[in-house]
Amino acid sequence: MIRLFKRKKIDLPDFWKEYEKSFEEKIPNDVNDVRFVVFDTETTGFDYFQDRILCIGALILVNWRIDVKKCFEIYIHQESYRKETAKIHGILKHDKADRLTELKALELWLAYIGNAVLVAHHAHFDVTMINRALARNSLPPMKNKVLDTGILYKKTLLRSNLIQKKERYSLDDLATKFDISKKDRHTALGDSYITSIAFIKILYKLKEKRNWTMQDLSARRKWWK
Repeated sequence: MIRLFKRKKIDLPDFWKEYEKSFEEKIPNDVNDVRFVVFDTETTGFDYFQDRILCIGALILVNWRIDVKKCFEIYIHQESYRKETAKIHGILKHDKADRLTELKALELWLAYIGNAVLVAHHAHFDVTMINRALARNSLPPMKNKVLDTGILYKKTLLRSNLIQKKERYSLDDLATKFDISKKDRHTALGDSYITSIAFIKILYKLKEKRNWTMQDLSARRKWWK
């Protein structure tokens, strides 16, 4: 005898419902009016299942301007830790910095981003790490549109057989190309700032060709590949 069971409905927390409600407001098609959140994560490693987020940094960008006063930076308490990656991001296991639980960090993150368009360099990694954290806490994945500066940068390059294009452009490549200081490289907020400046420079270059809209920027959304 086969028994059919109804899938148990999960009662999502109020902060998720508020986040979901923010998407009732339509994102403008004019890039000048869009609220972008440029972000970066520092993690214990690069394994989506075994590694954890140690820090999330982000900046708000509207009308080509970075709102530095409304920056976002949180550190997360994690039991998982790797000494080899600490040499890169500098976040120590017993650092004195205040650290939040993963669930509280996610609550603050969702409240900060709302329905903003997310921007990151090689966005697939950062988005997946946050979505894995959401899944661990019985929450659905983020609903935001996402742009990848690595992919957008390629759109600024001339189509010529004389130019040897790289398969992937690192954040260091973009910082060098656009003469952006690497002083705070490999910190979540520092990398968010570098990515923000690079994103603005990319938008200006794209605008030189034609007036790009949000629909143009998010067309053929292959940021995850």
